[in-house]
Amino acid sequence: MEHRIVGPGPYRATKLWNETVELFRARMPLRKHRCRFKSYEHCFTAAEAVDWLHELLRCSQNFGPEVTRKQTVQLLKKFLKNHVIEDIKGKWGQEDFEDNRHLYRFPPSSPLKPYPKKPSYQKDVIKFPEWNDPPPGTSQENIPVRPVVMNSEMWYKRHSIAIGEVPACRLVHRRQLTEANVEEIWKSMTLSYLQKILGLHSLEEVLDSKLVNSKFIIHNVYSVSKQGVVILDDKSKELPHWVLSALKCLANWPNCSDLKQPMYLGFEKDVFKTIADYYSHLKEPLLTFHLFDAFVSVLGLLQKEKMAVEAFQICCLFLPPENRRKLQLLMRMMARLCLNKEMPPLCDGVGTRTLMVQTFSHCILCSKDDVDLDELLAARLVTFLMDNYQEILKVPVALQTSIEERVAHLRRVQFQKSYPEVYQQRFPTPESETLLFPEKPKPRPQLLMWALKKPFQPFQRTRSFRM
Repeated sequence: MEHRIVGPGPYRATKLWNETVELFRARMPLRKHRCRFKSYEHCFTAAEAVDWLHELLRCSQNFGPEVTRKQTVQLLKKFLKNHVIEDIKGKWGQEDFEDNRHLYRFPPSSPLKPYPKKPSYQKDVIKFPEWNDPPPGTSQENIPVRPVVMNSEMWYKRHSIAIGEVPACRLVHRRQLTEANVEEIWKSMTLSYLQKILGLHSLEEVLDSKLVNSKFIIHNVYSVSKQGVVILDDKSKELPHWVLSALKCLANWPNCSDLKQPMYLGFEKDVFKTIADYYSHLKEPLLTFHLFDAFVSVLGLLQKEKMAVEAFQICCLFLPPENRRKLQLLMRMMARLCLNKEMPPLCDGVGTRTLMVQTFSHCILCSKDDVDLDELLAARLVTFLMDNYQEILKVPVALQTSIEERVAHLRRVQFQKSYPEVYQQRFPTPESETLLFPEKPKPRPQLLMWALKKPFQPFQRTRSFRM
């Protein structure tokens, strides 16, 4: 009763759904049951299904031991709605599944989720402006030319150009690296970096690059506070003041300086309910619908924690700034609440960590498709986010540095081509340095006095001859 590990890649959520359905259908124990004085073969009770499937999910490395019984019941409700199972009378779709003694069975065939057929997206190739490319809306034919009086000399020049003896002159336009070029560089290099971490040949089936906004990436990198939280330019997209106060109150519990109203017994539960109500009524999950496949694909890297953190860092850069800010403030509160020993229980019978996952998973990650394991995958992702939120919601320094160096290099190259004389003066080549600074003759080494003397010789006794 083992799940194989489904790594990062396209259609990971679909693969997990189909594999769970196949395992459940092939290995769920079936036996004879009696209901209302009648016997039914090859069936199981709802409670037996919850017990068996809950154990399967907890033992799977794709989901982990944090899977709760309530999440298992939610998955079986989807199985009943999509005719993976049916009740003993053959009803499915509209029936509600509950953890009780009601009898269920498998239909003759359980439908698997088909792999979506997405249109083949052409890989975005960034084409930087060439020096000979005219600006948009201009051409060689539209260049104003003064009328020329034809004489023998002018005729000879035109004839020489026509027969190829003299090359024709062409207008060269000098172009600058525009803001749009810089945005495309950020987008292209960020996507390439994510593709490299995931180890995929293409991101086409994981992420629609057309929906990636380069302005969001740049804003999330540079428009941040000292604490690393995104600063919004449009204040109308900011969290309401009462939600900000509630988040700050619980994050700093019990030392909340902004709290002016008196606290009462159970006050913290009311504050928590206020936050939960606001986030549960969001029109779209914080990680957005179109990034669902990308985040689910990164979940396949959780066995390699460092790579998973880097991949989540990049995916979070794709978020709209207002979503990223809401996520940062929410995750900070959740992580602090889980570590705060002075916080009273917010829900009877449920631990703080489990409560955080159950309350906010759906508003963080959710799929548009009902045939998905989004509850289990969201719980897995939120658990990992709480443990690593400070690293994940940071800007990846290596990526930022490489992109900034690339942009600086392109600007330097364009400046060199636009103003070669100025560039030579500022950044001389070895040849120009030789002309400007000719090599000086090397001075001869000074002769020292001791070098002229003979080397020291030992004293020798000589004979003297008297005349």
